[in-house]
Amino acid sequence: MNQNPYQFIAVEGTIGAGKTSLATMIANDFNAKLILEQFEDNAFLPKFYEDQDKYAFPLEMSFMASRFQQLKDQLGTHDMFKSFVIADYYVAKSLIFARKTLKPDEFNLFNRFFHLIDISLPKPDLLVYLYLEVDKLQQNIRKRGRSYEQQIKDEYLGSIQQGYFEFIRQQQDMRILLIDTNQIDFVASKRQYHKLLDAIFKEYPVGVHRITF
Repeated sequence: MNQNPYQFIAVEGTIGAGKTSLATMIANDFNAKLILEQFEDNAFLPKFYEDQDKYAFPLEMSFMASRFQQLKDQLGTHDMFKSFVIADYYVAKSLIFARKTLKPDEFNLFNRFFHLIDISLPKPDLLVYLYLEVDKLQQNIRKRGRSYEQQIKDEYLGSIQQGYFEFIRQQQDMRILLIDTNQIDFVASKRQYHKLLDAIFKEYPVGVHRITF
C-alpha cells in the first residue's frame, strides 16, 4: 500500500453504499481516528420515511446541527496516538439531502444556516465517493435490516445519488475520488479491499478522479 498522504479523509456515498464499513475497516487497520455519523440517535428519521413532507425540514435541521457539533468537537482536538482522521460522512451531505427533500422556501432558509457553519469546519484532504447502482444499494439496505429503511424507494435513492453528482461537479478546490464499486465486495474480499486501499492512498491533485474496478 502507498503511504497515506492525507490527514483527514471523508468517505461518502448514497444510503447503503458502504461508507461506514469502509471507514471502520481503514480506521481499525491503520490506527486512524474514526468519526461515525450518529444518525440512529435522530428521532425524526423513522418519521421522515413515513411522511417526508411533514418531517423533512426538522430532520435536515437536526442532522445539520448534530453533524456540525460532532465534527467541530472531533476535528478540534488532536489525538497524538492516531495516524490520521477518517469519517464516514462529509458535512456537505446536509446540503445535498436538503436540496432534494425540502421545499424551495425551506431550502433557502436551510442554505443560509448551512453556509454560516460550513466556513468554520475544515474540508477533508480527500473526499472518497463510493458509487453503487440503486439495485445494489437496495440489496445492502435489505441486508442490514434497519426497519425504517425498508420502504425507501428507488426514486429517492436515485435522486440523492444525482444530488451527490451535482455537488461533485461544482467543486473547484477539493480532491475527490469517485470509485465505482459495483463489481467488487471489499468487505468480503481482502484482495479487493487492498486494491481499494491502493486507490485511496495515492497522492491526487485537486480535482475529480474516477476509478472503476
